[in-house]
Amino acid sequence: MATIAPYIPESITVHLGSPDSNAENVTVSFSDYVKNVLSSEVYPTWEPAALRANALAIISFALNRIYTEYYRSRGYSFDITSSTAIDQKFINGRNIYENISELVDELFTDYLRKQGFVEPLAAKFCNGVTVTCSGLSQWGSQYLAQDGANSIDILRTYYGEDVEFVTNAPVQNLQESYPGSPVRRGDIGVNVSFLQVALNRISQNYPAIPKVPVDAIFGEATENAVRAFQSIFSLTVDSIVGRATWYTIVMLYTAVLKLGELQSLGQTFYGYSWEYPEQILPGEQGAKVTHLQYMLSVVSQFNSAVQEPPVSGVFGDTTTQAVTTFQRAYGLPETGTVDRATWDSIYSQFAGIETTVFGNEALFPFTRPPMAVTEADLQEQLIAAAAAFPELDAPKKTRKLDAQTKVSRSSSV
Repeated sequence: MATIAPYIPESITVHLGSPDSNAENVTVSFSDYVKNVLSSEVYPTWEPAALRANALAIISFALNRIYTEYYRSRGYSFDITSSTAIDQKFINGRNIYENISELVDELFTDYLRKQGFVEPLAAKFCNGVTVTCSGLSQWGSQYLAQDGANSIDILRTYYGEDVEFVTNAPVQNLQESYPGSPVRRGDIGVNVSFLQVALNRISQNYPAIPKVPVDAIFGEATENAVRAFQSIFSLTVDSIVGRATWYTIVMLYTAVLKLGELQSLGQTFYGYSWEYPEQILPGEQGAKVTHLQYMLSVVSQFNSAVQEPPVSGVFGDTTTQAVTTFQRAYGLPETGTVDRATWDSIYSQFAGIETTVFGNEALFPFTRPPMAVTEADLQEQLIAAAAAFPELDAPKKTRKLDAQTKVSRSSSV
């Protein structure tokens, strides 16, 4: 799994054959891909409910391949193949049926997932006549539709009652999960949170990897876990998460949680508790701050009076302003700090949006957070602040959140 939340890619790259075959890669728009596959997999004369159910299965399966970086984490330069043995039928250059084109234009930003899970459902399917499987039966969906079942009934018949429907997902350029530069000791933020969660889960299968606290801070414990992981999987043992280590972690995390399988164990929002942790003050950092920022970012999309904070794991000025604007909007004392009353109110608004939005089959488009802020960056900012304001204490550049840096940070907020 990656740190990217599900979205609809503007394009998708298809390998016209099995993964290791010497076949061409073609890149098409995501909607054109779905139209092609739906036109290739089913008959356009089928009942509308059957066509809709099959379209949602096709979309969800393709999004799962992209979200889990199933092929790219293994070093391939494509997102999905045209092999029906493992993926979906794609016939390059084929004609598209008009009714299918219209249906996909309506549906291509919608997908399926299991309740409480983040990843799009790996909605496998087969024709149900010559080939059977644990997923959707294409001919079975047609028979159910002829008997009066709607698309929701059909999909829940095959994928379970706990399937939920996400609509209006954001469309954006295809992004890779790798942050763009190595993640190492001293880094802070959601990229570190993902690594910690992933390493902890992988360690259940590989006990030689030590468990680490999920605090969004790349400290000694995380460094030791990365080093053990690299040693086990024959990577360069340097405790730095470069591209090779990152994508090996993604691949293993996807594998142990079966995120690319229909019977996925599921990924949740980093396993954070929604309970009030303790008072959160400006200058703090870590998982509870990331969680706070995430909830505020959701609320800000629906209430313009609330300023959107960066999801960085660092409680800086913009997060203080976001908290203050929330408190002002909802009649709370404007302290800029998060006590129980503020936390409960933020969570109440967040949970209300989640319930209402998903109840109306919509999606909050939580997108990839910005790059993490490091302890070295924090020290540079504090040194600059001390140069401008002599009354502040300047820390030394140690790249560690040491006692002097904590004092400097406290005096600057």
